[in-house]
Amino acid sequence: MRAPETCTTMTDLRAAIDALDEKLIALLAARAGYIDRAVTLKQAEGVPARVGSRVDEVIANVRAAAHAQGLDADLAERLWRELIEWSIAREARRLDP
Repeated sequence: MRAPETCTTMTDLRAAIDALDEKLIALLAARAGYIDRAVTLKQAEGVPARVGSRVDEVIANVRAAAHAQGLDADLAERLWRELIEWSIAREARRLDP
């Protein structure tokens, strides 16, 4: 993937962003696979879909990672809270049919 500073036209830049978006989608799809696996493990261990301490831990990790990468930690938290809620709802549908 090209570095942003090597893009000399908006066409180059958009192509790089599009390629990055595809990679992000692939990573989110992979994450969803882990969420699906969590359902089986949570059933076996008697763990509910929502574990508040884990939500707090994930948010703290995301904020720290965002800060380390120079990304707005508030933005990262908002995005991850949406992702976490989606994940919990996905688990809950399968844990409590």
